[in-house]
Amino acid sequence: MRCRKAGIVLFWREKTSDNMSLRQDYDCVVIGAGVQGSFAAYQLAKQNKKTLLLEQFVLPHTRGSSHGQTRIIRKAYEQDFYTQMMEECYHQWAQLEKDAGVKLYRQTGLLVMGPEHSGDYQLFKNTLQRNKVPTVILTRDNFPQHIPNVILAEGDGALVDVTAGVLFADRALKAVQGQFQKLGGVIRDNEKVMEIKPGPVVKVTTSGGVYQARSVVITAGPWTNKLLAHTGFQLPLEVVKINVCYWKERAPGTYDVKQRFPCFLVTESVETKEHIYGLPSNEYPGLVKICYHMGSKTDPDYRDLQTDKSDIDILQRYVARSMPGLIPEPAVVESCMYTLTPDLHFVLDYHPNYSNIIIGAGFSGHGFKFGPVIGKLLCELCLGEVPSFDLSPFRIRRFQSNTKSAL
Repeated sequence: MRCRKAGIVLFWREKTSDNMSLRQDYDCVVIGAGVQGSFAAYQLAKQNKKTLLLEQFVLPHTRGSSHGQTRIIRKAYEQDFYTQMMEECYHQWAQLEKDAGVKLYRQTGLLVMGPEHSGDYQLFKNTLQRNKVPTVILTRDNFPQHIPNVILAEGDGALVDVTAGVLFADRALKAVQGQFQKLGGVIRDNEKVMEIKPGPVVKVTTSGGVYQARSVVITAGPWTNKLLAHTGFQLPLEVVKINVCYWKERAPGTYDVKQRFPCFLVTESVETKEHIYGLPSNEYPGLVKICYHMGSKTDPDYRDLQTDKSDIDILQRYVARSMPGLIPEPAVVESCMYTLTPDLHFVLDYHPNYSNIIIGAGFSGHGFKFGPVIGKLLCELCLGEVPSFDLSPFRIRRFQSNTKSAL
C-alpha cells in the first residue's frame, strides 16, 4: 500500500509542470515547435536521441509562422540550391504521408508570370530548365485555354512548374509532431523559455521546468533574437506582419482546386516589384488566397498593433486588373509573420560562440515546404555530421558586419 502511494506521488511529481526544482536531462532540447523545430526534433528522435520539443504557446496556435491550412510547394526558384533541396523535400513529404497515413500534398502546378524579359522571370525559367523540372511554357495564344479567368499582362511570360501544388500545413505539423511522439519524443507546450545558460551542457529554464541538454536547437521564428539575447548574440533579422487575404469568387468554383486551377506566383507587376502569390479555392469554399509577399515591421509579442494595409491596396488593384472572376475586396483577412534576413536566405548554422547551440532562423516567408530537409540539416549539425547539402548560402558569416553582441 505504501509503495503504491509512493508510486502515485512520484508519478505526479514527474508530470507536474510547475515543479521548477525537478531538473530533466536530454540529449537535445529544441526550442520552438513550428514546422522547422518539429522536423528537427523528429529527425533527432529517429537517431535515437532523447529529445524535448518546447513551445511557448498552447498547441496548436496561430501566433507564429507555421499555422494555416495551406502552403505552396514548388521547385520553381531563382537559385539552383533551393530547387535541388526541394527534390529531396518531395520524397520526404511523401514518406511522412505514408508513415502518418494522412494526405499532405495535392498537385496543382504553379503558374509563374512576370515580364518575359525581366531578370527575375528568366531566373525562374532557367533554373527549372537547368534542373530538368517538368515545365510547360505557355504562349499568349494558348494561355486563355489553359488558364481561364486570369488576364496575362502585356509583355508577360507564363510557365507552369508541373509538380508544384498545395501542402496542407496544419495537417503536416500535426503529423510530424505525432511521429516524433511515437518515437518517444516529448513535447511541452505552454512553456516559455526564460533563460538559456550556455556551456558544455546547456541549461534551459522555462516557465514550467529546468532542462539540461548536450545541445540546443533554436527554431523560434520571430522570437529568435529574443532567445539569442540570452547567449549574447543577435542576428540581422526583421519580423514583419503579413496580411493573408482571401477573395470571393463571383461564380463559385471558378478558381477551385477541383477545377484544376493552379497555385500562382507573379514575379513583378504594374502594381509592385514584390512577388504576389495565390492558391486555388480550397480551405474556405468560394474564397481564393492571394497575398503580397512582404509586410510591415512588427514586434511578435504585439503583432496586432501593426495595422498597415498598404499591401491590401496593392492586391485590390492587382485582383481588379488580373482576376475578373473575383470580387476585388478581401472577404477574410488573417495574419502571419515572416522573419526576414537581409538576403532572404535561411540561417542554418552553429552559434558563433557555442558549437552546441544550433540556429535555424530567417526563413523569410518561404521556408515551410523545406521543413523535412531543414529538420534533417539541423539534426546533422546537432550531431556533428557532414550536412547533406552545402550550407554556405545559409551560414551566419555571410552577414559579418550585421551580427552583433547583445552584451
